[in-house]
Amino acid sequence: MDTVIAAPEAASGLLAAAEVCLLAPYELAPAKLDHVLHALGEHRIDYADLFFQYTRSEGWSLEEGIVKSGSFNIDQGVGVRAISGDKTAFAYSDEISFAALEDAARATRAIARAGQSRRVPVRGAAGAGGRHRPPATRYQALDPLASLGSEAKVRMLERLERKCRALDPRVSQVMAHLGGEYEVVLIARSDGVLAADVRPLVRLSVQVIAEAGGRRETGSAGGGGRTDYAHFSDAVLEDYARQAVSQALTNLDARPAPAGTMTVVLGPGWPGVLLHEAIGHGLEGDFNRKGSSAFVGRIGERVAAPGVTVVDDGTLPDRRGSLTVDDEGNPTRRTVLIEDGILRGYMQDSLNARLMKMPLTGNARRESFAHLTLPRMTNTYMLAGTRDPAEIIASVKKGLYAVNFAGGQVDITNGKFVFSAAEAYLIENGKVTHPVKGATLIGNGPDVLTRVALIGNDLKLDPGIGTCGKEGQSVPVGVGQPTLRIDGLTVGGTA
Repeated sequence: MDTVIAAPEAASGLLAAAEVCLLAPYELAPAKLDHVLHALGEHRIDYADLFFQYTRSEGWSLEEGIVKSGSFNIDQGVGVRAISGDKTAFAYSDEISFAALEDAARATRAIARAGQSRRVPVRGAAGAGGRHRPPATRYQALDPLASLGSEAKVRMLERLERKCRALDPRVSQVMAHLGGEYEVVLIARSDGVLAADVRPLVRLSVQVIAEAGGRRETGSAGGGGRTDYAHFSDAVLEDYARQAVSQALTNLDARPAPAGTMTVVLGPGWPGVLLHEAIGHGLEGDFNRKGSSAFVGRIGERVAAPGVTVVDDGTLPDRRGSLTVDDEGNPTRRTVLIEDGILRGYMQDSLNARLMKMPLTGNARRESFAHLTLPRMTNTYMLAGTRDPAEIIASVKKGLYAVNFAGGQVDITNGKFVFSAAEAYLIENGKVTHPVKGATLIGNGPDVLTRVALIGNDLKLDPGIGTCGKEGQSVPVGVGQPTLRIDGLTVGGTA
């Protein structure tokens, strides 16, 4: 998991590319950005920034053997933000022009004077003085949409469907979706920083339905990352097909899940989504500053079992949750949140870091130029331990082995969660036996951390499928973990 170390000229090229895309076509020289930021500063503020964004995205969907739908979108605009104390004034425009920037700045000043904190759209078509020290780039500045022709994208989906159907005659339906995004951002700040990023993103997902004896079950798989469509080689398509079909066929044979308090073994990789939801959100700075997290005021205290180390790392090469710079222009970093069971820190954006007098961690994220930044996760995972996964399973006399998850719900204020398993098995006398269906895991995130008994040596990250929602905003993220044994977890079942 080494980070990409790029030559400074590579990161400098991102700034040049962003200026060509977002400033030059609209005759927005740095002096004009200076003017707008100076105008924002006429009202007493602690910080201000301009966030420019250009996004081009597409999606292709296959169902019943044919590509039934396709979409293509271009979105661009600028958000103008000023912060004074704990108050934020924000306006945005979907038109990039000097006039629109001035309008947004006037609206932002008006909000600031009124002491409000809300989003206001500025009428449109629907930095400044310095440079940031070039950060290491985390991925190539690719345009995924241009990496493959339209006919080849359709053929990829058709090939994936054929692979699924060829694996078993019980596969009755195959649905697949291919998506790509090319995003360019530029951030100009009142402290003189001008930073940029070019962010590619691709994702391919497949869902199958298998039928037998009047019973229908589903299975799914997929992945992606910050790269282009070359990521989806024939071998990758084979793997997705095998995973999805195997999960559907396993569920066809599944028995009703037992209920009760029992030992649960979580598989590596995507099951880390439980860690993300039940624990990760509670470690975001805003929840802790406002006193609504179960982890408020606990830095330096033991919050997890010995051996539990959780990090958030936005620097991993080509990962879905990685960023060269966050949406305030700060380089992302590897932040240790919990170390050997001890809480070490929170994920921060500039507002919450300043108010809490804590280090900035490069976790400011926003869905688009029309949204405020929030402290958000990037790639959040638990580090590996020393135990062999087979040894962990062998240590369980009776319990549940959860390999994959579907969805879940979490209450940030107390950490209580409910997660449904998409693929799970019984463990009986140290062996994985029958698949079970309808298992839900019920618990409390901070409490679960203390119940981790064994940690595997098989850390795995998810394949690149995660999207995180918070306050109505969605951003791509990554999760991961090794095999874990958790004692005394409540399982809701159907038996």
